[in-house]
Formats: sequence, C-alpha cells, structure tokens
Amino acid sequence: MTRIDFILTTAVILFVAFSMGWFANWLVHRFTRVAQADVDQLERMSQELHEAEETRDQAITYLQQREAELTNQLTQTEAELRAAMDGLRDARTDAEELRAHLERMNAG
Repeated sequence: MTRIDFILTTAVILFVAFSMGWFANWLVHRFTRVAQADVDQLERMSQELHEAEETRDQAITYLQQREAELTNQLTQTEAELRAAMDGLRDARTDAEELRAHLERMNAG
C-alpha cells in the first residue's frame, strides 16, 4: 500500500464517518423536533394555569375578608348577648326585690 493509497483510504473512512455522524444528527433532530402545535398548546395551558392561580388568589383574599367580617360580627353578637344576659339578670333581681317588698307590705 503506497502512501497515496493510505491517504485516500483514510480520507474515505473519515468522510464516511463524518457522513454517518451528520446523518445520525439529522435523524435525531428530525424525530425530536417539537411541533408548533405542541408549543401553542403548552403556552395556552400556561396561560390557563396563570389565570387559575389568579382566581385562586382572589378567592383566598375574599374568603379571608369574609372570615374577618364574620368574626367581627360574631364578636359583636356575643357582646350584645352578654349585655342582654346582664340586663335580664338585673331585671330578675329587681323583680325578686319588688316581689319580696310586696310580700312584706301585704304581710305587714
């Protein structure tokens, strides 16, 4: 094998290896390419997720405000109930005192 034959053989082998590598790369990119429809669907899903998160945040804020209002209303109602119970207790005490006074006057 002469020097020129060796160089040509090596060049052919290198060219074949390069061609096979390029073809393999082309095949990989051909089969792994993402379609535009898939990208559009992912963008739409991302937008819907973002909107759902915003809606959830708004609902949480509304529920927190409503809970605070109801807690305040409950506190006020309990205070009014305590005041009414105190008034009723005082009225019963007054009624007992008046009854006792009337009984003393009728007895005397």
